Order: sequence, then structure tokens, then C-alpha cells
Amino acid sequence: MLETEELSKSFKGITAVEGVNIYMEKGESIGLLGPNGAGKSTTISMISSLLRPDSGDVRLYGKSVIQEPNAIRRVLGMVPQEIALYQELTAYENLKFFGRIYGLRGKQLEAKIQEVLELVGLTDRQKQLVRTYSGGMQRRVNMAAAMLHNPEILIMDEPTVGIDPQSRSHILEMVRELNQKQGLAVLYTSHYMEEVERLCDRLYIMDHGRVIAAGTKEELKSILSGEEAILIDLERPNGGLFNELEANQAIIQTIETEKGLKLIVPKGSKMLAEIFQAAERNDAQILRVNVQVPTLEDVFLHLTGRKLRD
Repeated sequence: MLETEELSKSFKGITAVEGVNIYMEKGESIGLLGPNGAGKSTTISMISSLLRPDSGDVRLYGKSVIQEPNAIRRVLGMVPQEIALYQELTAYENLKFFGRIYGLRGKQLEAKIQEVLELVGLTDRQKQLVRTYSGGMQRRVNMAAAMLHNPEILIMDEPTVGIDPQSRSHILEMVRELNQKQGLAVLYTSHYMEEVERLCDRLYIMDHGRVIAAGTKEELKSILSGEEAILIDLERPNGGLFNELEANQAIIQTIETEKGLKLIVPKGSKMLAEIFQAAERNDAQILRVNVQVPTLEDVFLHLTGRKLRD
């Protein structure tokens, strides 16, 4: 349905995106992951025809979006990172404005406005000014605006940043229903790994402008199939223990967590005795230890060297 071919873009001599190839089947939900500055937003801007690539192409059903940008604009709904609404208008007035831009008029426009307001759960608040809404409610109006013209593809660029848990849950459930029940294709970027795990069929991981890994969640997790994760909860942070374990050649990766440390080690390496000995040498109080299969977040950190929210 949609694919990019060697997309590249630079700004003032700095490469933002280099040779990106991704594809999306009809009705599929795709996750695009990467730390800040990885090139996700630039890639999305080129896919949506907002930004022209220096080289490469975007194809919709085999036809060039670069040569015919209106083709994708007719079938694309875009939910940007920033709130894109008129604060001094009501939700209803905003949707009426955007609906007319899409060419909707009269009873068709009115029916569609009420349909998307019900979808995002704001029918009862539609006559209130957008500036009086919470951040989560404004993002839901943003999403409603993107759905007015019955798009085939919905691009969502970090749609849940800085919103309350209730609105976040509502948005995630809404996206899943649109994808699974209505067959809407979704390209989703997020700083929250649990969101893409919940919503997406396949994932692309970007770093420094390039796609460095791609596949289903299971395929990506298999990158660390020969490893296991050891979670260590400490009474308090201990820099000496971290430094000693980080210097241990048998440990693949040492990561600081909110509760202590996470170690990625070869499966069956029997590191526990060494860990307790290191803790004793550094006067570190271990509260609990848990061994588990590496997560998708572990894979991301292994590939990029950075946490998703960095």
C-alpha cells in the first residue's frame, strides 16, 4: 500500500534521514521507534508530502507521492506532535473548519463532525473553547480532525506525550479499534514502548537517520534470544557496584534503573554469585534479584545504546 525507497534528507549539511526503506500493507499497524533526533519526524514529514526529500521516493499503491502529492493527501490523516487547533474556537468550530478544508459541506459535514466527536468521547464538550480543554482532550480533538475525511492511513506522531492517563488510555483503545475493526492502516511513533507493543504489528527502529532493525515484536526480541536479563533492586544507588559490573567482560550490558540495575548476560552464564560478591565488596544492599527474558526495551537499548525516551 505504502512504501519508501531510499528516502534521504539533510538540513544545512547535517543528515537527518539517510536511505530509509519502510513499507506498510493495507490495514497494518506499524511502529516507528527511535530516540530523539533519530529522524522519525523528518521521515513522517516526507511520507505525508509536507517535506520534499533530497533523494528517494514515497509510493502509494505504486505511484510516486513526490510527483503526485495530492494522492496521499486524500487518503491520509495526520496527528502531529504539537497541538494543531485554534484555541479561541470550540471543538465543533475547529472540526467544521477542517472539514470544509477537506471539501465536506452541509449535512455530510455535520454528520461527520458528530461521528468523530462521539469517537473521541467529546460530544458533550463540543461547544466549549479548545483553550479550556486539558492537553489530553485537545489531542483527542486533533485526532478527530484527522478522521473527518475517512482516511485509509493514519499517521500518529507521539500522540500521547504529556497527557493524563485517562486520555492516553482512551486514545490507545481508539487507535486499536480503528485498526482492528475498521481496517485503518496506522503508522505510530511513540516514546512509550508499551504503546507500540500494544498497538503495532511490525516495528522499525531508527537511529541517526537510518533504520537499524525491523520486524515483528517476536523477531526483534529474538536479537537477544541468547541472553537473559537480571534485574537487581538495591536499597539505594551504588556507583561502585555499577562501575564494577560494567567493567565485567562477561556482562553484555549494565543499565541503571529506578530501583537499581539491569544486566544483560549470556543465557545460563551463572552470574548471580559474582553479582553478590561484587555487592559485598561495594557495600551495596541487594533487596531482590529477578531473572527474565529480555524485553523489547532491552533490544532497543542494545541496538541504539540509548533509552527510548532519551
